[in-house]
Amino acid sequence: MNAQSVQTIKRSDPGTSIRRKPSFGRALRQHPQLYLLLLPATLYFLIFHYVPMYGVIIAFQDYRIGEGLFGGRWVGLENFRIFLSKPTFQEVLINTLRISITELLISFPLPIVLALMINEVKHTGFKKIVQTVTYAPHFISVVVVVGMINLFLSPTSGAVNNILAGLGFERIHFLMNPDNFLPTYLVSILWQHTGWNAIIYLAALAGVNPELHEAATIDGATRVQRIQFINIPAILPTCIILLLLNCGHVLNVGFERILLMQNQVNLGVSEVIQTYMYKTGILNGEFSFTAAVGLFNSVVNFILLVLLNLAAKRISRTSLW
Repeated sequence: MNAQSVQTIKRSDPGTSIRRKPSFGRALRQHPQLYLLLLPATLYFLIFHYVPMYGVIIAFQDYRIGEGLFGGRWVGLENFRIFLSKPTFQEVLINTLRISITELLISFPLPIVLALMINEVKHTGFKKIVQTVTYAPHFISVVVVVGMINLFLSPTSGAVNNILAGLGFERIHFLMNPDNFLPTYLVSILWQHTGWNAIIYLAALAGVNPELHEAATIDGATRVQRIQFINIPAILPTCIILLLLNCGHVLNVGFERILLMQNQVNLGVSEVIQTYMYKTGILNGEFSFTAAVGLFNSVVNFILLVLLNLAAKRISRTSLW
């Protein structure tokens, strides 16, 4: 059958014709209530995320508050050149990457493991207790969490040091030792957010067809084999999407937590791009320079997200767009 015959059949048989995607106006007329539900979220992103983006123009100006947004002297890429040439640039960038990548490598797989373990628990009551205990810390304020860290790790009266002293070990000044900053930061992150991040994987596991497990059990598959060949492939697309989202803000490290845990002793390993922007922009009033640093941060994150999304789409056919 040649191409002309196929086209003739498609014209004569409506069932074989290719459906065209309806236009936006037609879809709006057919389902106005759905677009009405989207309206609040759309307005939120337009007003609070897209409209303020015009303010990035001050990154290319010598901005002064009294001169207004468009009254500053145009300096082009001078603010970016100053930032990239500063002696602190390399230190801040290395600290940011070290903290962010270490956090990603440790905190990303743990919720997956926790979700797989909780999913295997058969006792409903015990499962609910474990879920509640693990995700409840997510709702605690960062300020409170850092306050708890200071109390528990206090070298004089902290519970951790009291236990160490009781076992015959020396008391440790955790936050006064630069080598202990990253482990302490990671432990607080894992304790507060691992259970919460596992919820989305539990939701994905809930959608696995039970008949697959029944058939695998009849074929003699062990529990580990069913996890390996049924559960993990089922949540793999979700894992890829979340990994892409996490990699998309690799230069955005937790600002509040790090700022509250900083002191003059650990500043050399804890100063990241966000805290550097706060100190130079808000405290010193260098608004143009800070805007340039923030724009540099956002552009790097965006480029990284696009490249990783293309790689994921090519390798696993799962991507954000």
